[in-house]
Amino acid sequence: MLSFSQSSVSFQNSRGTKRKWVPEEDVALVACIVDLYNVGTYNADTRFKTGYLNELERMLEKVLPHAILKAKLNLESMIRTLKRDWAIVYDMLRGKDNSSQKASGQFRYHSFLYYDKLTSIYAKDRATRKDAQTAADIVEEIDAEDVATANNLEKGNNYIR
Repeated sequence: MLSFSQSSVSFQNSRGTKRKWVPEEDVALVACIVDLYNVGTYNADTRFKTGYLNELERMLEKVLPHAILKAKLNLESMIRTLKRDWAIVYDMLRGKDNSSQKASGQFRYHSFLYYDKLTSIYAKDRATRKDAQTAADIVEEIDAEDVATANNLEKGNNYIR
């Protein structure tokens, strides 16, 4: 098995050195973001506080010691990319702004593996209107509707007898 330092490829483009992320690094990054969010030390309203990137760098160093991921160079860019992709899928699933075929086309036939985890963190950031809800609120509302429907069916069965 290749180590992360061997599988992480850097290449030169017109803007400088660009790092290619491997799936294992994505998984570790998302897991560390969720852990950092759940701890709550770096949470501020719907965003993270200043300094969270440095903490993520330390967390990832423990999980992926050979990856050499730096806060400003690597993490900031990848988090921005993950959040952008999450927002595209989020809007697509909510039926909002589906006119952007170019942006949403990449997710039409491919899943976004980190959707649920990132929704728990970023959904309140996207929900800004009066009736905005998080995914947890929507699930709770659906469960309440299911209970009400089941109760109505039971009452309806009593009248048929």
